[in-house]
Amino acid sequence: MMVIEDKINYLRIEQAIQYLEKNFQRQPELDEVAEKVHLSPFHFQRIFTEWAGISPKRFLQFLTVDFLKSKLAQTKNLVDAAEAAGLSSQSRVYDLFTTLEAVTPQEYKQRGAGIRIEYGFHETPFGLALLGVTERGVCWMSFITTDKDPNYELEKMKEHWDHSIFHHDQELTASFIDSIFGKKSPSKKLHVFVKGTNFQVKVWEALLRLPIGSVTTYQRIAEKIQNPKALQAVGSAVGSNHIAYLIPCHRVIRKDGILGEYRWNATRKKSIVGWEMAKMSKGKID
Repeated sequence: MMVIEDKINYLRIEQAIQYLEKNFQRQPELDEVAEKVHLSPFHFQRIFTEWAGISPKRFLQFLTVDFLKSKLAQTKNLVDAAEAAGLSSQSRVYDLFTTLEAVTPQEYKQRGAGIRIEYGFHETPFGLALLGVTERGVCWMSFITTDKDPNYELEKMKEHWDHSIFHHDQELTASFIDSIFGKKSPSKKLHVFVKGTNFQVKVWEALLRLPIGSVTTYQRIAEKIQNPKALQAVGSAVGSNHIAYLIPCHRVIRKDGILGEYRWNATRKKSIVGWEMAKMSKGKID
């Protein structure tokens, strides 16, 4: 289970990524970056390598425009090959073996009335997160940005599931966090339970087909859902995703290789994308 030290370490890692990116052209030395995050070089190198599995400089290489452009081409080939082989989003080629269920039309009309949601706040590799779960799967995950009170995200969840029943259960939700972010791959499929329009659900299903360590564009998502001209609507659906990380909206970037914005902080998006690519490069994700 994540502890308070994880929170402190992630904040320092985020600060380091911001500093490295800002000064990428002159390639600052490890000692300089460590000083900026108030750690000794040895301690900084250790916590960063434990978090990402690689050095800070190697990590930043995964976030360069040229590298991300090359990943766009690789992702298209990988997804096309998987679909040609008849694989679905439940295949081991995909992420966390996540399956998606949407509310029924009647439940959507009733705005989630009668659905019981257990929730809790937990530390993750990317900072503090709010997790909401139902008997049908994870229905909410959002990261807490440093400039907002944690209750802000709780209120956003309650607005989204505005007729549901809420109960704080830290122990229950902790088991889900361990399944999502634990060091071992989950032994069973994870389920997400979403409330959205038919169009939004199609976009979120397309996101689930993106392999971990990959990136794609809004245009390709639009093409995958057979609506190639709906770029603005796709962007809106990606931005309205209410289950961070599991529905990987962070893997959608601009076609010019720029990572772009993220609902829960642009630097956190860089952290997640780089972390996933680093794990894949080290062979740590099956």
